Amino acid sequence: MITITKKDLVALGYGPTQSSNIIREAKKLMIKKGHTYYESRKLDRVPKEAIESLLGIKFPDKMNTSYEHKE
Repeated sequence: MITITKKDLVALGYGPTQSSNIIREAKKLMIKKGHTYYESRKLDRVPKEAIESLLGIKFPDKMNTSYEHKE
């Protein structure tokens, strides 16, 4: 699973506040899907798919993110 942080969004050109808001909304989306793990206030990392769903865009598969977990 590829995850995205606020820092990754800033590197893509989003502002710091906008990046924080995107992460916050993605966490809400994940909680709504039943992933209560994302209720943690300290968690600042969300799946790439959640961000893509929110923004309506598709990131490249080989994105240079801060963390990539291979399953």
